[in-house]
Amino acid sequence: MSATAEASPPKATTGPTRPPGHGPLSKVPEAFGTFFGALGLLCVLLALIRPLRVLLRPVVRFLDLIIVPVSANLAYAVFLFLLAAATAARKKIAWWLVVIYLGLLVVTDVLGVALGLYAESIGSLVVCSLALALLIAARREFYAATRRAAVRRALLVLLAGLLVGILAGWGLVALFPGTLPEGQRLLWAANRVCGGLVSNRSFDGSPPRGLYFLLGLFGALALLNAAAALFRSQRMESALHGDEEPRIRALLKAYGEEDSLGYFATRRDKAVVFSPSGKAAVTYRVEAGVCLASGDPVGDREAWPHAIGAWLDVARRHAWAPAAMGASEDGARAFARAGLGALQLGDEAILYVADFDLDGRDMRVTRQAV
Repeated sequence: MSATAEASPPKATTGPTRPPGHGPLSKVPEAFGTFFGALGLLCVLLALIRPLRVLLRPVVRFLDLIIVPVSANLAYAVFLFLLAAATAARKKIAWWLVVIYLGLLVVTDVLGVALGLYAESIGSLVVCSLALALLIAARREFYAATRRAAVRRALLVLLAGLLVGILAGWGLVALFPGTLPEGQRLLWAANRVCGGLVSNRSFDGSPPRGLYFLLGLFGALALLNAAAALFRSQRMESALHGDEEPRIRALLKAYGEEDSLGYFATRRDKAVVFSPSGKAAVTYRVEAGVCLASGDPVGDREAWPHAIGAWLDVARRHAWAPAAMGASEDGARAFARAGLGALQLGDEAILYVADFDLDGRDMRVTRQAV
């Protein structure tokens, strides 16, 4: 039998990684993710539908004044969508970004109050302080790690993309400057590509409206390319290291007689996690946020639950969705006991090439299928 296992609500947790809680604070990541996602959608609508900018101007001013700037800019919208996804996925890096941002706002608001700017600062100080306190209280809910090498690679891609976008935008503004003075064209292009958070009123003119959308699109593409690089980096880092391949081969030699697909565990484009005893292992790859185990665990069947538990702990640590593909009936049961759901796909067929023939009436359905 061939089976696939996919994530369902976990029945138990293993390993040191803290799973999501069940109290009110467990909803904080989803709440902040929903807020940032809604804000990103608002920015998209403002960027694409010009009449909405006038209609929703009071809402935009309120949000600008109270907690977070709103910009009719696709680059800023994409950033908010990515932040929403990372926050909802309980990523530590997202928690740090939001906490640092809110902390800077609180400091700014305190200085504003000290300078007598009560109308501009009091409301923001209260809201940002409450949001910051809530995030600090819920800090344990943001437990998902991100591979540092992947983040560094994505940042380099982002910086390169933004630089190219700014230079291209600068060239377009030079060709179609409108009323924008020559000395402000580079700064204007950089502002639009990087999210347009500086008000247009800060500039002594403006280029044609089409450049607003186009330069924002440059920034959005840079962010999306960086996000794609982040996912590619996670996939590229799925590889066997050190003595992992010899250990897998030793397990297959000792316990692999009943698994006809066990040899695929030695592919070098997969990562592996071993049980604490080292008697079993699960090989996997990360594809688009899914931690995909291939086939049955290898090794001693009595150690399978511990290897699966260690694999699930890796998935939880990085907020990956766990799934397994091509498991046998026994393997599917082992994954199901760990909290995954099982779906039967079909039976395994072993062909003896010398005797196999597609001719004949009894093979008609097979011929049509292939």
